[in-house]
Amino acid sequence: MGQNQCCESSEKGTCIDTDANPAIDEMKPVTKEVKDNAQIESRPAHVYANGTTYTGEWLGNCRHGHGVQVWPDGAKYEGQWVDDRANGRGRFEHISGDVYQGDWLNDKANGKGTYTHATGSTYEGSWQEDKQHGDGTEKWPDGAKYTGQYQAGVKSGQGHFSWADGSSYTGSFQNNDLHGQGTYLWRDHRKYEGQWARNKMHGEGIFTWCDGRFYRGEYENDHKHGHGTFTWSDGRTYDGQWSEGKQHGTGTFCNAKGDKKSGVWEAGRRLQ
Repeated sequence: MGQNQCCESSEKGTCIDTDANPAIDEMKPVTKEVKDNAQIESRPAHVYANGTTYTGEWLGNCRHGHGVQVWPDGAKYEGQWVDDRANGRGRFEHISGDVYQGDWLNDKANGKGTYTHATGSTYEGSWQEDKQHGDGTEKWPDGAKYTGQYQAGVKSGQGHFSWADGSSYTGSFQNNDLHGQGTYLWRDHRKYEGQWARNKMHGEGIFTWCDGRFYRGEYENDHKHGHGTFTWSDGRTYDGQWSEGKQHGTGTFCNAKGDKKSGVWEAGRRLQ
């Protein structure tokens, strides 16, 4: 495809990584019995054996309601709790400076939320089991932007990616790559519309230039390869076989007047 490889330079999804911190559910009190007449109440800060501190509301021996938990390494969660787990709306601050704010379900980002990296890139959209999943929008400090579908933390499905240099792609993604049917538009108005495989033009497609030239045919690994027809802006055409971007094999050349001549080409040069 040339200068832009879709997601090799973009971030590969954004999971909430709490592995460096004691997991929220490891902080549970020994007993979780809740009496029928128990009511939600605020209590003084509770310090666990490993130094983690919880300040907020309780229901019996369970964190329940609004509360703030701070780990010894500086990580912090502030938000809603239900049955001793982060549930509802909340904000998690990583020690790296990254921040997630949004919906939680059983200690995991789940629902709608926004993840902001310390580097300035952001993701806003749907989450499932701590991973981007569903529709979302990802933005980078250089102006690049992706809007579309995610599955299990990676770009997969239909989406639109625009780069800082003005080029863009609209179509199918798979595992963060341009993959399937899609249209790529370069800054200089060149356009490819067709099939992709792992960030490369691969399969059937149409490539057009702003001066009127266009190619319709097969591609392999970003090159014209197989059968295809190239049309020049003055009306000349070549219809035949291609290999690694050049006429190679049997083909027919037609000049602007309509005169046709068949022959054999090798590496872009006519042999007979």
